[in-house]
Amino acid sequence: MKARETNAPKPAPTRLTPPERELVAAAKKARLRAHAHQSQFKVGAAARYGNEIVLGCNVESDVYGLTNCAERTAVFAAHASGVARKGLRMIAVIADSPDPVSPCGACRQVLFEQGGPDLRVIMCNTHGDVRVMTLAELLPGGFRLPRTQQRSTTTTTRTPTLRR
Repeated sequence: MKARETNAPKPAPTRLTPPERELVAAAKKARLRAHAHQSQFKVGAAARYGNEIVLGCNVESDVYGLTNCAERTAVFAAHASGVARKGLRMIAVIADSPDPVSPCGACRQVLFEQGGPDLRVIMCNTHGDVRVMTLAELLPGGFRLPRTQQRSTTTTTRTPTLRR
């Protein structure tokens, strides 16, 4: 395969912290588990919740609308395993692509809701290129419903009676 030709200077390599490098390594392992039987485009993700890392990979369906991306798989797995209560701190995503792979719009929205505008997103490819951005940079003006305060446990609420 011929190397891509470009006149643009190559950006300086992004320096990752040890926890970020650990997350990228985990995303590489997750990518190997991808179920991409249609596209062959395997994507891995690793999300850090507290000190725990949750893996995700893309899972394709013959009905493309039922396909799930690696980033959302990691978030959903964190909820299913109870790890999400620790708060999403950062996520890494990797694919065999010419440039570092970026989360799709649906994933950006889910990540915004889970980690907020300051969430660090580490985007990589299998060639070693890395780009780090915040969710605010990836999804300016992200949507979030207003948060309601949890009701106090001392407050009594009356459950309406259903009548036929």
